[in-house]
Amino acid sequence: MIKPNLWQKLALVMSALMLTCCMALLAWQMRTNTRHEQEVVQRLSLGLAEHIAQRSELMDTSGMRDAAVRALFGQLMAVNPSVEVYLLDEQGRILGHDAPSGHLMRSQVDVAPLRRLLSGAALPILGDDPRSADGRKVFSVAPLVVQGRQAGYVYVVLVGEHRQMLADDLAAGSQWHTTLWSVLLIGGLGLLAGLVAFYWVTRPLRQVTRRIQAFDIDAPTPLPAPVPLRAGERDELKILEHAHAQMAQRLGEQWQQLRQQDLQRRELVANISHDLRTPLSSLHGYLETLALKEATLSPQERRRYLGIALAQSAKVGRLARALFELARLEHGEVRLEWEVFALPELLQDVLQKFELAAQARGQRLHAEFPPGLPLVRADLGLVERVLTNLLDNALRHAPDGGSVQVQLSALPDSVQVAVQDDGPGVLPALRGQLFQAPAALGARRGENGGLGLLIVQRIVQLHGRRIELRESEQGALFVFALPRADAETN
Repeated sequence: MIKPNLWQKLALVMSALMLTCCMALLAWQMRTNTRHEQEVVQRLSLGLAEHIAQRSELMDTSGMRDAAVRALFGQLMAVNPSVEVYLLDEQGRILGHDAPSGHLMRSQVDVAPLRRLLSGAALPILGDDPRSADGRKVFSVAPLVVQGRQAGYVYVVLVGEHRQMLADDLAAGSQWHTTLWSVLLIGGLGLLAGLVAFYWVTRPLRQVTRRIQAFDIDAPTPLPAPVPLRAGERDELKILEHAHAQMAQRLGEQWQQLRQQDLQRRELVANISHDLRTPLSSLHGYLETLALKEATLSPQERRRYLGIALAQSAKVGRLARALFELARLEHGEVRLEWEVFALPELLQDVLQKFELAAQARGQRLHAEFPPGLPLVRADLGLVERVLTNLLDNALRHAPDGGSVQVQLSALPDSVQVAVQDDGPGVLPALRGQLFQAPAALGARRGENGGLGLLIVQRIVQLHGRRIELRESEQGALFVFALPRADAETN
C-alpha cells in the first residue's frame, strides 16, 4: 500500500475541506432563506390578531360566544386559507377554534413566545402550532379585553395547515431541483478536488515512471548515484525510486563490465588467431615443400624442414594447451588439490627448468628466501604453473645478460612471492590491461600467445588471493601470496 506524503495529505485535506465548506454554505443559505421568509410573513401580518380582537365581540361577561367565534373564524379562514385563528385564555388554553375534528393536536400553547412578541422582541418569533404535536410557526397575537379586563388572547397562526401542505408539495419539487443542483455542484467540486488530489498523489509515481521509461543502459554517461534515503523513511514511492536508481546504477555498471569483457574477449580471439596463423602458415609451407620437392631435397634439407615443422607444430600445441587451460580456469572446471609443501623447494625445481635457456642468453637467475620459511597450503601443480609462467615472462622481457630475481618472504598469514626482471617494464597506459588482454604485452607475447599472465591471475584467484604489478625502479615486479599452512590450521 502506497502511503501519501505531506503534499498528498494536504491535497486530500483541502478536498475534504472544500466539500465540507460547500455543504455548510448550502445549509446556511437554506436556513437563512427560511428565517427571512418567516420574518417577512410575520412582519406583514403582525397587526392581524389585533384587528380581529378590536372588531369582533368574541367574549362577554358570561364567557366565550361560541357562535360568533365559529362564524368569524370560519369567515377569516375562508377569505385567507393560509391562517388559522384560535381563542386562548390567559394561560394559553384553547377556548375556541374552527379546526376540523381530529386535527387539533394540542389543548394549550406556550404563552412565553406570545408575551415576547407583544413586548416587541426581534422577529421572527415562533409559537406552538395547535395542529401539530411538536411544530412551531410564526404567528400574530393580540390580547382580548372584555369590559376593561384582559380575558385572553387572539392567536393567529400565519402559516396554516392547508398552506403548509401546499408549500410542502411545492417545496418538494423545488427541493428536488435544489438537491439536484446541489448534488451536481458538490459532485463537480468533489471531482475537481479529486482530480487535484489524484494529481498530487500520483505525481511521484509519474516521476518514477518517467525515470524508468527514460532509463537507457547504453547511455554514454554513467548514471548519477542515488540520493541516500533519510533515516526511517516510510514513503514507499521514495523507497521505490531509490531502489530503482540503485538497480539502474548496478545494471549500468554490470553492462559496462560485460561490454569491456566482450571487447577483451574479441581482442583475445584476434591476438590468438594471429599467433596461430603464423606457425600454422610456416608449418603448412614446410610440409608443402617437403611434399612437392621431396625428390630434389637433400637429406640435410629434409631434416631441417622437418625440424622447423615439428617446432611450429609444438608451438601450436603449446598455444592450444594454454587456451584449453585458460578456458578450464575461467569456467570453474578446475578443483584445487590442497596440500602442504615447502615453497623454496618447489621454486628450486622450477628454476632448474630455465637454467639452460638463461645461460644461452647470458641471463642470471637469483632466488632469495630466509631460512625457516613457513610451509604453504595450496595446489602444488597450479603453483608450479604460476612460477613457470612468471619466470618465462621475466626471462623473455629481460635483456641479454640481464637478471631475474625471485624473492620469498613471510607475512603474518601468508608467504609472499616477488618476481622481478630488469627489462623495459610495462608502460603505465597498459598496466590496467595487463591481466585482461594479451595485447598489453605487445609483440613479445611468447609461445603461449600472451596467455601466461591471464592463467596466473586465474590460478591465484582460485587460491583466494590476487597478483599485482607493483612499481619498481627497473623492469616489472609481480607480487602474489599463498596462505601459510600454520595460519590455516589455527
